[in-house]
Amino acid sequence: MTSPSDHDDAPGMPCVLCFNANDPCGAAGVAADITALASASCHALPVLTAVWVGDTRQRAHLLPLDADWIDEQARAVLEDMPVHAVKLTLAGSAEGMAAVSAILSDYDELPVVTYVPELAALDDASREALLEAGTELVLPQTDVLVGNHHTLARWLLPDWDDDRPPGPRDIARAAATHGVAATLVTGLASADRIDNQLATPEVVLASAPFERIDVGFVGAGDTLAAALAGLLAHEAELGEAATQALAYLDQTLAHGFMPGMGHAVPQRLFWADDTSDDDDHDTDNR
Repeated sequence: MTSPSDHDDAPGMPCVLCFNANDPCGAAGVAADITALASASCHALPVLTAVWVGDTRQRAHLLPLDADWIDEQARAVLEDMPVHAVKLTLAGSAEGMAAVSAILSDYDELPVVTYVPELAALDDASREALLEAGTELVLPQTDVLVGNHHTLARWLLPDWDDDRPPGPRDIARAAATHGVAATLVTGLASADRIDNQLATPEVVLASAPFERIDVGFVGAGDTLAAALAGLLAHEAELGEAATQALAYLDQTLAHGFMPGMGHAVPQRLFWADDTSDDDDHDTDNR
């Protein structure tokens, strides 16, 4: 097995192993991972776990790849080059996540960022099996869990009966029972803003409120999680890495565009557009 210490003098950018599905419209999935990691000056190693069927309007189906294919993809690159971090999106089958878990166990020195997307396109049985595998196999291998407030609360705190909604520390506490060190919760409603907080069971480590944008986005969560994994690959401190990743996400949304007839897509390479007007954040005009 190779580790970063074996290749300290190797030239090039840090490599981040990405387990994710392919999104044919390029809004989320491995396309989001690759472009967000490029923005973080990292080299993405995309390992396909499934294929989404859908467009910018909706996702219709998720077609999982065979677990052996996932294992062979990942181990081929892990044996070939140094890997400095892992970004995992919970997408595929329970068997596929078991294969990913086994790989992470063999490379347990690597920081792991796990993103939980909305899984409404899956039937009930497939969704429950995937989430159960996530709970039992993926969370114990995860250093930072990333997800929307509603998605994480519904998954980790299904029996919540308090009059107030669970806060980021409540969700982080639930994730910690499965071995997760910190949780980055997005989409917290706050007046005319949307707050995002990195929390442990004891403390909020970072917070970044965004102004509301009256446009729905697809791919924001993958973008954030990949950027965070890239910054951790550069050995950034967790709180600072989350702050920088959230600032990056904010800019990708502010410069977002609508390539199709559905949701907007984060412009993850906004910094490369010399003709962009930083004062123009009207997504409808892009």
